[in-house]
Amino acid sequence: MDPMTPETEGEADEDVQEVLKEPSMFKVLLINDDYTTMEFVVDVLMQVFNKSFEAATAIMLNVHQKGVGVCGVYPLEVAETKVEAVHSLARENGFPLRCTLEEV
Repeated sequence: MDPMTPETEGEADEDVQEVLKEPSMFKVLLINDDYTTMEFVVDVLMQVFNKSFEAATAIMLNVHQKGVGVCGVYPLEVAETKVEAVHSLARENGFPLRCTLEEV
């Protein structure tokens, strides 16, 4: 029996659709602290997350006022890379800025 006969062709399509699913997405979060300057946070948001000055300022104010702010939502590998970039920039500039990720 031919594996791609009309009877089994639809089943193969269903199997492929089941295997191909969207990757899990993760929110990248900045955590407020008492030492990192607002200006540095805005710079990080513009540099790492490609935010405009206005968007970066809005996120920074959210972090400052609520203690945490969402920088963006990405697949796991991209989110991990962005978290590491934030931590690296913070260390280089002597700030304790923390960044985490959380599954959406």
